[in-house]
Amino acid sequence: MSKKVLVLGETREGALRNVSFEAIAAAKKISGGGEVVAVLLGESVSDFGNELVAYGADRVITVEHPHLKSYTSDGYGQAFMAVVDQEQPEAIVFGHTAVGKDLSPKIASKLQTGLISDVTDIEGEGDDAVFIRPIYSGKAFEKVKLKEDGVVFVTVRPNNIAPLEREERSGDVSSLSVDITNLRTIIKNVVRKSAEGVDLSEAKVIIAGGRGVKSKEGFEPLQELADLLGGAVGASRGACDADYCDYSLQIGQTGKVVTPDLYIAAGISGAIQHMAGMSNSKVIVAINKDPEANIFKVADYGIVGDLFDVIPLLTEEFKKVM
Repeated sequence: MSKKVLVLGETREGALRNVSFEAIAAAKKISGGGEVVAVLLGESVSDFGNELVAYGADRVITVEHPHLKSYTSDGYGQAFMAVVDQEQPEAIVFGHTAVGKDLSPKIASKLQTGLISDVTDIEGEGDDAVFIRPIYSGKAFEKVKLKEDGVVFVTVRPNNIAPLEREERSGDVSSLSVDITNLRTIIKNVVRKSAEGVDLSEAKVIIAGGRGVKSKEGFEPLQELADLLGGAVGASRGACDADYCDYSLQIGQTGKVVTPDLYIAAGISGAIQHMAGMSNSKVIVAINKDPEANIFKVADYGIVGDLFDVIPLLTEEFKKVM
């Protein structure tokens, strides 16, 4: 049976996040040939509607309100539930992002439905869809298939489900007026400490440093290589605890979970908590002076050496071919 699927589109710093397009691709599989309706919430988001259509959405609904300028679970919850009440979807897809992880349980609770979180792949489509998600910190995967009728609600991990090809398509972009009231939290100002540039959770290339970088300045060669490759810089908790970098760069069980095409771990020993956040990367390169470092167990390529010798050499070699 075909389904109508609502997809929450996300914006960041004045642009659509790539996970929005990935969520649309997931929704296409879940819909089984049904309608995919993208939802955009914010203060000024209507201009992004046609881009979501180009990536596969059949329709787009925007909800614009001053209280939606910055994310709050109250504001976004009221706005999204208004769209749900109007559209009565059979399925909902969010990105497994900070917003998605916070908002999805709230919406699922209101709808009295289950939630399949952190989906990395979908086998089959429509009623036969099987959802694959990691468990035990990525050491195993489970396959989930719904047995009962109800709203299918999933969040998809960024950088795992490939977006559809962009096409020149036509689709209706409409607005819905929602009265956002009784907010318990109002965001007055946002101070960002995260690094500028590529979003770490969606980066195709990540250069991550651990305690082996030894100082804040030790991250500079990593940043140079990341900039050259169009990637982002990450860190282990050890580097963050040592105050070498901000916690916004932390990758691991208590930080961000990433799945880039290329992950270069420099000076990272490979604690299980860190590997839980990056072990599903497509290609892993480990650089460490200790040949017995745990990180080599998950690496596709290992380099035993000082990162301050190896990273500059890699940077110079990449410059020759780029």
